[in-house]
Amino acid sequence: MSPSREDGIAETTHLGDQTFEETLAAAHGLVMVDFWAAWCGPCQAIAPVLDELARAMDGRVVLLKVNVDESPALAARYGIRSIPTLLFFKEGTLVDRVVGAAPKTVLQSIVSARAS
Repeated sequence: MSPSREDGIAETTHLGDQTFEETLAAAHGLVMVDFWAAWCGPCQAIAPVLDELARAMDGRVVLLKVNVDESPALAARYGIRSIPTLLFFKEGTLVDRVVGAAPKTVLQSIVSARAS
């Protein structure tokens, strides 16, 4: 998995039950996992902020997305009871969790602190 395309813009990877562990293990550095659903207004509102953060970090953070409607077992495994929920992994270990559409400044501070 590559966190960026040739044009330098970070790409977002959509995951399911079969690809989650493999993709998480292959990612280096900080990984933001957005648990979301298409019908969720706050999920739609926060999506551009997450994309912007991933681009701004220039490959130091990878954004992965898990649709809870398509991967309910994965959501259950991580105790996702409300969406959006963001899980932050570093080297495969869960290091932070944000529930709800947090302000951009909160997300920036987590990413900046954890991506170094």
